[in-house]
Amino acid sequence: MDVVDKPYTERQKLIAKFSNALANPVRVAILELLSTDKCCYHREMFSHLPIAKSTLSQHLKVLSDAGLIQGDADPPKTKYCIDTENWGLAKGLFLGFFDR
Repeated sequence: MDVVDKPYTERQKLIAKFSNALANPVRVAILELLSTDKCCYHREMFSHLPIAKSTLSQHLKVLSDAGLIQGDADPPKTKYCIDTENWGLAKGLFLGFFDR
């Protein structure tokens, strides 16, 4: 049987990207924290989560790379917030995906 090389749709790629970012309970906890506090500094998040600072930074990077959060750098601090535009996009994609 021949395997046909079909490219994935942009929708499928976005759902996979957002799903990957949500695939860890620490990242879900970060998003929950940001959704209640609107914006938060790294230090503030660290005090609410039972993980090392370096681990928190890695999780923030994954969420940022996926576009679910954004950071406003004011060295040496960075304030993180949910990226409302991409959050809305993710919500719409997931709702559409699960409603099928």
